[in-house]
Amino acid sequence: MSDRTATGADQGPSAVVVEQVRVLAEAARTASRRLALLSRAEKDAALHALADALDAATDEVVAANERDLARGREHGMPESLQDRLRLDPPRVAAVAQALRDIAALPDPVGEVVRGSTLANGLQIRQVRVPMGVVGMIYEARPNVTVDAAGLGLKSGNAVILRGGSAAAETNRATVAVLRAALERQGLPADAVALLDGGHSVVTALMTARGLVDLLIPRGGADLIQAVVTGSTVPVIETGIGNCHVYVDAAADLDKALAIAVNAKTHRPSVCNAAESLLVHRAVADAFLPKALAALAAEGVVLHTDERASAGARAAGVAHDAATDEHFATEFHGLEMSVGVVDDLDAALTHIRRFGSGHTEAIVTEDRGAARRFTAEVDAAAVMVNASTRFTDGGEFGFGAEIGISTQKLHARGPMALPELTSTKWVVEGDGQVRV
Repeated sequence: MSDRTATGADQGPSAVVVEQVRVLAEAARTASRRLALLSRAEKDAALHALADALDAATDEVVAANERDLARGREHGMPESLQDRLRLDPPRVAAVAQALRDIAALPDPVGEVVRGSTLANGLQIRQVRVPMGVVGMIYEARPNVTVDAAGLGLKSGNAVILRGGSAAAETNRATVAVLRAALERQGLPADAVALLDGGHSVVTALMTARGLVDLLIPRGGADLIQAVVTGSTVPVIETGIGNCHVYVDAAADLDKALAIAVNAKTHRPSVCNAAESLLVHRAVADAFLPKALAALAAEGVVLHTDERASAGARAAGVAHDAATDEHFATEFHGLEMSVGVVDDLDAALTHIRRFGSGHTEAIVTEDRGAARRFTAEVDAAAVMVNASTRFTDGGEFGFGAEIGISTQKLHARGPMALPELTSTKWVVEGDGQVRV
């Protein structure tokens, strides 16, 4: 999505569109006030009801999703994007289970972050409170619809969802199921709202300051950049995932092989898949022929620098010359750039140049190298002897995630319940006045 298509026409949204978003946001605000007062038991019961409703509507949701997929195929949608869009019965069951997992988590609302009693007897405490109204702008990831609704409910926030047109049918069907389930629980359906319309509604949502408390974009680099630069509503930036696996001189090469293949091929369309493999020159001759053969056997297209090309030739696998553009690209599919580096310093320099701040991995048995890597790499998540695929709210035990923040303010890494709260100070006294 380009900046123009993400933000709408040059003149901005029409008065009709602005009014549409205002009405939706004010209804969400009213719903958020009700959610903020719910007990944990009430929220957890609602989450289980939403999960049961999704399970019961599996056939309906999958049928809507198939219509989206069919339209995408007609318009030449790449297979990697089809994979992001696809919902089959096991995936519907998984997103429903994510709601139950969220229900099992502690409720962040009301948690005392810190507190004390001052010398004058004032009791002060900082407590977690909901954000209020959270807007989500995202592309063809229908699971985000459910994750955002569930995390919003548990953290006491209403959510306004603006999914990509590629998932329009799926999102409408899913949100209808969720809203009906909320009403059956005696809760406001407007706690989950879907914003329909063209690109101008995105601009109206992005500029609904005072009506929407927080925006979270989730998708490709163009969409995220457009939201970050065009919004007057506060934004948490969820960045792209140009992730690296660095195989150190002291790596266990069997571990390195398993990690590199898993990081690239387990689900190549998602943001925590590895896009680049960096190998220390001391182990390149021993490691690369095996690794590149294994990657090629999984269908990975290999872009190799001059030294890594020797490993590809030794393995007898197809490859082409890697360029800076390859090393800077999030492929979202079965492609990978491969380079040989002289040492850990060179690997760190490469990652600083091309990394996106999402997830970086080192494979090494040298604790000193691991400590340097974790200390010097500037990323939301750093893996030591583990696949980049673990950077995920579910895998971290958060139940689900609303995105992976690559910024450094308020939230960084997988965002779940605490990251969807703010804080307020509560001060209790007994008549104290300031002198």
